[in-house]
Amino acid sequence: MIFPEKDVVVSGDVKYFESQADSGDLHKRGFCPNCGSQLFARFSNMPGMLGIKAGTLNDSSNYVPKLDFYVGSAAPWDFMNPELPKKQGAAQS
Repeated sequence: MIFPEKDVVVSGDVKYFESQADSGDLHKRGFCPNCGSQLFARFSNMPGMLGIKAGTLNDSSNYVPKLDFYVGSAAPWDFMNPELPKKQGAAQS
């Protein structure tokens, strides 16, 4: 889920790991320093936005998927809603 960074409040410490995406853009992922769970990501091609993992929200029921992306590398057992649009790679490209 993508949100404007200005609308997100992050409390506590975060550890970051930066890597290069298939597109050549940089991704900076934020992790909990205690348990190692990925919390969110910053994308160099989307400044000012945060990609937030739905599982980190107290209540994600207000949000529904609108797109399946990276379907080209999905595991054979991964169920995807056949009614959603599909992208072989990144959501933004």
